Amino acid sequence: MIRLCFADLPSFREAPAFRNGRECPQTTWSSLDKEIHNPSIIHIAMTLDTAYLRGSVAGVFSVLLHATCPENIVFHFVTTHRHGAKLTRAITSTFPYLNFHLYYFNTNLVKGKISSSIRRALDQPLNYARMYLADLLPAGVRRIIYFDSDLIVVDDVINLWSINLRSHVLGAPEYCHANFTNYFTSKFWSNPAFSASFKGRPRNPCYFNTGVMVIDLWKWREGKYTEKLENWMRIQKRYRIYELGSLPPFLLVFAGDVEGMEHRWNQHGLGGDNLEGLCRALHPGRVSLLHWSGKGKPWLRIDSKRPCPLDSLWAPYDLFRHPSLFSNS
Repeated sequence: MIRLCFADLPSFREAPAFRNGRECPQTTWSSLDKEIHNPSIIHIAMTLDTAYLRGSVAGVFSVLLHATCPENIVFHFVTTHRHGAKLTRAITSTFPYLNFHLYYFNTNLVKGKISSSIRRALDQPLNYARMYLADLLPAGVRRIIYFDSDLIVVDDVINLWSINLRSHVLGAPEYCHANFTNYFTSKFWSNPAFSASFKGRPRNPCYFNTGVMVIDLWKWREGKYTEKLENWMRIQKRYRIYELGSLPPFLLVFAGDVEGMEHRWNQHGLGGDNLEGLCRALHPGRVSLLHWSGKGKPWLRIDSKRPCPLDSLWAPYDLFRHPSLFSNS
């Protein structure tokens, strides 16, 4: 019998040390408090779990590789208690020089609030952790970039960090050509109390993908936006007003009130649709970030020997150390 020999978690090659350019502001890491209040620091939040760890590692690697000031980047990883220690060791061994903090997400916060969606992966509690960043991270962190674990950055992340949110809580690329009504069921649109939620917005609501967001955490806390998102989750449990995981609550709360960014910062949908995961091409225009949202993930398609053409753009950032096959009779 032939079988694969796997460790509990994937094994990765050690990434090189990335150092700041001469033009970078000097940083000191003497204390967490000084780090939080240092205006030169870029804060990035990502979730960590066993299923997407390979994608998370590739994403971190891509950010560091293209940053002019990689030593000025701090990662804030959110995970659950179950695999926290193992995931911490995996990140530390892969990125020995990385500045990061780990936060544990209490899945009981969303227990009983999550409704089944069209894809099981969208129903995992950690997929909702982005709603609780303002509660998880230290109060002194004002701004955060949130990244999903199935993307790579091919530009200097400071160009995303520097976006002016103006009066908005959240910034993201918007896609106003999408049929917005498709994200909600007929029960939503036939109920005036629900559909009226989009009235009074600064602009007409547009779709945006929650895998790439710049968030003002202070304004988030002031506006109690976590509570607003949770309220729509409760309504969903009772009335079934949407079918797609954690995205619709964000649309219900923020659509039409988002600081729009260039589309180059989220070339999304490269994982295909949520059912088939078919291959897709890039959207027209410049590219600063490639996002394999949808069912198909590049590491799975590469391992299955059925990659899509664009998966070759992800492969150079893959630090996964492939296990060897051995015979055991």
